[in-house]
Amino acid sequence: MTDQEWMTKALELADKAAAESEIPVGAIVVLDDEIIGEGYNSPISLCDPTAHAEIQAIRMACKAVNNYRLPNATLYVTLEPCSMCAGAIVHARIGRVVYAATEPKSGVVESQGQFFDAPFLNHKVSVESGVLADSASQQLTQFFRYRREQKKKLKEQAKKSVI
Repeated sequence: MTDQEWMTKALELADKAAAESEIPVGAIVVLDDEIIGEGYNSPISLCDPTAHAEIQAIRMACKAVNNYRLPNATLYVTLEPCSMCAGAIVHARIGRVVYAATEPKSGVVESQGQFFDAPFLNHKVSVESGVLADSASQQLTQFFRYRREQKKKLKEQAKKSVI
């Protein structure tokens, strides 16, 4: 399969996150043309700040191969990884990361520094960015637009109940 086809699967997982009112980010880990791990953002529903899509996918992948290292695996994620996820990617020795949209506020692959290029790291990660970026960006934009609309409706309802 192509990077675009794998990313489409990650975008489908991001839809699951959105359906649970979580920020729509999805991730899969692929090894030998097979998905061995998948996840989507769920820190709110799991009450776990580490429950990012990448972490969920890495955990599942490591269990699938019974090893905490994934040197020949590729991680596909719909949003540029944060510092926590980038650290986990290095510790898992994932060989390649492919992501869709950049995350200007907290992405550390290109937006807020180039974490994977840090000289102190003992593992180098190959990176591909922008794969289906428009689709991922649109998904995030729609989610946050909907969230703002819901917040506005709640404020209006609160005003009406006071009157």
